Amino acid sequence: MSSLLLPILLIVVFYFILIRPQQKKEKQRQTMLKALNKGDKILTRGGIWGIVVNVKDDGNAIVKIAENTKIEVAVSAIELVNPQVNEKAGK
Repeated sequence: MSSLLLPILLIVVFYFILIRPQQKKEKQRQTMLKALNKGDKILTRGGIWGIVVNVKDDGNAIVKIAENTKIEVAVSAIELVNPQVNEKAGK
């Protein structure tokens, strides 16, 4: 019986130290992406900063990265969102 206690204890410790915090972080990220709006400043996983011009229903977003330069990125590729910057998006 005592030989089973250590492996079970290790599994419980790994769950609370590694697995649970990662699940919580991913849930927060999904909530952040669902709240994505026009005008939010974003950082993509590729390191590109931009301002959201439009969020499409197909899971993509149009992002302004420079004057007269817009790109379409997958919402899942967005790493960080800073809501509502002070410049007008989409112009």
